[in-house]
Amino acid sequence: LQKLSLGNQQRVQLAAALLHAPDVLVLDEPFSGLDPVAVDVMSGVLRERSRAGVPVLFSSHQLDLVERLCDSVGIVKDGAMVAVGSIERLRAYERPRWLVDGPPGGGAWVDGVPGVHVVQADGTRTVVELDSTAVGAEQPLLQAALAAGAVREFGPVRPSLVELYRDVVSVPTEVAA
Repeated sequence: LQKLSLGNQQRVQLAAALLHAPDVLVLDEPFSGLDPVAVDVMSGVLRERSRAGVPVLFSSHQLDLVERLCDSVGIVKDGAMVAVGSIERLRAYERPRWLVDGPPGGGAWVDGVPGVHVVQADGTRTVVELDSTAVGAEQPLLQAALAAGAVREFGPVRPSLVELYRDVVSVPTEVAA
């Protein structure tokens, strides 16, 4: 077994875990060392088990896979669960972010808009964060962008699980818990 590649070791371990048709499947980093084809196969097996009613719990640092496969996630920091729920639920706790593609100036045109903070600015593309989640809170942002020049794109930005993870673990543990 030790002479097998890491990917083949993972396959053997999954086969051994499934051999006895467990009521719950708990896996530690099941995608570690797998090539993209093997990741697809492993993902299919986990989805199949889940559809069959078997709860699947796994740890992973490959958050793009977690985002694709999981209907509920937990984020652990310093040994404690600091966030848990669906990815959509975790997104609901984030301040709204908006993308504006249009006015040049690296987002300098945002300076006069209250409750709006530039997160990222690159040429004509600016991502901002709003202090308010109220319906229509983005309208002053749009008005300022239009006043500064032509707007080619304007819309909400959905944070990825990677961004959610970064935001959650950057909060001091005593506040996040």
